[in-house]
Amino acid sequence: MGNTLKKTFASLSTGERRTFYLHLAYSLIEGIVLGVLALNEFVFIKSLHGSNYQLGFLFQFSMVVFVFLVFINEFIKRAKNKNRLLVWTGILTRLPFLLVFFFPQNQGDVLATPVYHYIFLGIFFVYYFGNTVIYPLTNLFLKNQYEHQNFGKLYGYASSANKIVMLVATFFYGMVLDINDFAFTYVFPVIAVLGMGSVYLLSLIRYDNPVLKIGKQKFFRSVKKSVLTMTGILKNNKPYAHFEIGFMFYGFSFMITVTVITIFFERQLHLNYSSVAFYKNAYNILAIVLLPFTGKLLGKIDPRKFAVITFASLALYILFVMLTETFPAHIVIAGVDVYFTLILAYLFYGVFAATMALLWFIGSAYFCKREDAGDYQSVHLSLTGARALFAPLLGVLFYEMAGFRYTFLLAIVSLLAGIAIMFWSYRKDRKLNVK
Repeated sequence: MGNTLKKTFASLSTGERRTFYLHLAYSLIEGIVLGVLALNEFVFIKSLHGSNYQLGFLFQFSMVVFVFLVFINEFIKRAKNKNRLLVWTGILTRLPFLLVFFFPQNQGDVLATPVYHYIFLGIFFVYYFGNTVIYPLTNLFLKNQYEHQNFGKLYGYASSANKIVMLVATFFYGMVLDINDFAFTYVFPVIAVLGMGSVYLLSLIRYDNPVLKIGKQKFFRSVKKSVLTMTGILKNNKPYAHFEIGFMFYGFSFMITVTVITIFFERQLHLNYSSVAFYKNAYNILAIVLLPFTGKLLGKIDPRKFAVITFASLALYILFVMLTETFPAHIVIAGVDVYFTLILAYLFYGVFAATMALLWFIGSAYFCKREDAGDYQSVHLSLTGARALFAPLLGVLFYEMAGFRYTFLLAIVSLLAGIAIMFWSYRKDRKLNVK
């Protein structure tokens, strides 16, 4: 692997090398941020005692904000200085984390004043809203700096570094929360500073903004044009449309189970923070090992074929989580509840994480030209937001009506449908190319 790294870096241009260093620095700092936020939903239900539906909203916010990309995509296009836009986005959406410092230090005071639940949800809505600008710009900046053959590999290396830091941060943060389950009131303000710093580093990646001569009074006309552009992409690029249809089935499955699995861990298995951190770290370790290889693989095969691996691994993860209810055998090691079925589940989740980390962020870029990468990623994220309007809360509803097992089975069926669509689309194009 060391020789591969040397060969890769030796072939990079000066611009690519500089971009990678900034991308890597951003990924390392974001690893700390994401390592802390990995336990966010568990903090909300275990420490703050939020309701099931509030927990559903918390996850929903992370995705539903992408619906606004229909408008934000036009702001991004019209921004004369996209690097500066990135800086201000980082400041305005990470700064509210400082408010958590003023939260009470015990559950009694939080439950006596439910407004803290809504402040917590509001802080994260603002945080996630920032990603509607950060994600498309990241894709745009990197696509314009990295050569096509290096895109997947370099993104994979940066993602591996991100996962390593995330693993360490989650491990220590879980231990701290088991000592003081309100330690997040001190940690989140630190996350605010780190989050602003990481986005600033990302903004240092060079990007030459094309001059757009568009009158301010034509904004809504431009939004309409943006919508037509996005729908036109789906209409005219059939392989990409099939890719997104398959993703809709995957996304529905993922979104209806994320919140329910968090409830399952707290209400059914009664896991502590260290146990949850252990499982999250277990899949991250595997993802770290696999990411450099999956990055190369994505650069060699069609994203729809790659998606079959991603969706299948998630289906197996959900299956083994479901089986934990039937086969709850486990042992306790150093305060960590080690369930045998969950070990198998998170091995598959590690494969899922290593592949989805690339497919979700850059998969759409393989269907377009460099200059269209931002538009294609905006379509992808907008559709993510559309399914987030209903899927997370439907997951809670299915769980309360039918229980854990049938909710998990529904998710598995949805993933199988996504796999079938990806496989059919890939085979169809392959036959056309042969003819």
